[in-house]
Amino acid sequence: MTGNHTDKNITRRRAIAVTGGTVAAGGLAVAGYQSAFADETTADTEATAAGASVSANSGSGTCVLMSSVTEGPYYLDGALVRKDITEGKSGAPLTLRITVQDTTESCAPVAGAAVEIWHCDAWGYYSGYTTANPGGSAPAESEDGSTADDQTYLRGYQIANANGVVKFKTIFPGWYTPRTCHIHVKVHTGGEKEDGTYEGGKVNHTGQLFFADDAAEEIFALEPYSKHTGSYTKLDDDMVYDGGGASSGLLTLERVHKADPSKGYKGYITLGIDPDAENTGAGSGGGGTPPSGAPSGAPSGAPSGAPTGTPPSGAPSDSTSPSASASS
Repeated sequence: MTGNHTDKNITRRRAIAVTGGTVAAGGLAVAGYQSAFADETTADTEATAAGASVSANSGSGTCVLMSSVTEGPYYLDGALVRKDITEGKSGAPLTLRITVQDTTESCAPVAGAAVEIWHCDAWGYYSGYTTANPGGSAPAESEDGSTADDQTYLRGYQIANANGVVKFKTIFPGWYTPRTCHIHVKVHTGGEKEDGTYEGGKVNHTGQLFFADDAAEEIFALEPYSKHTGSYTKLDDDMVYDGGGASSGLLTLERVHKADPSKGYKGYITLGIDPDAENTGAGSGGGGTPPSGAPSGAPSGAPSGAPTGTPPSGAPSDSTSPSASASS
């Protein structure tokens, strides 16, 4: 694995993912995915150009070094190298096109960089931590608690092409208290694909990707998102997003179908990194603990001081008590 992450217990989760183990949340039709992913043959140069426009929108004029934040308590080592990370999870389709640039070399693309993402499902649950309470009121993620945390949905790597571009198929994330809608991201270099995952090298960037409130709110009104009720944290009130626009992880979003948000979104961003730097995100401050029942003990690679406690049984409760020890 990379950095300080040495957890070898991912083997069972990886096997489940490869053999198609899923937990379906119910909701949007497969047709929505087909619409969102219909442009897979779009040239990588288009994705690079889209990413470059994001950097310009940040006010820097060219590429910028991205803001780094903690990885949060829901990280799992050993994610699979794969383009489609949904594993059957239902939700509004989201295609991500991420361009990795070297801020020390005239914004040159970082070919071969491994971009890793992970995020919650439509109800606020993370694979590997499906008994953690997302806050508010949501259906229980799994009726079988004995195997719920073996799931690997909504986690994966992609290796950047010659233009520094990676593409992911996923769903629009849900939310959990006390956070706004977001996706976690790491950029690794110097390693290689091995046994279906990415091994060795180092982590150059740890950050989070964010969504404009208007897009999130219209998605959360749809099934299956609408089954999760409670207080959603808007972007300006989030304890991690610092208001820096694209340089702080704000995605440029485009509807797949202008009149129908259920068809999903395309998201673009450029990640400016220093390939010589190392930033695992472990132990970083700035944020708040997840709601009660969040991870029972920190996994290998989780930040020091990550929340601990016994996950609740059954569906989540309405109580939460955010603090400022570690972001999620």
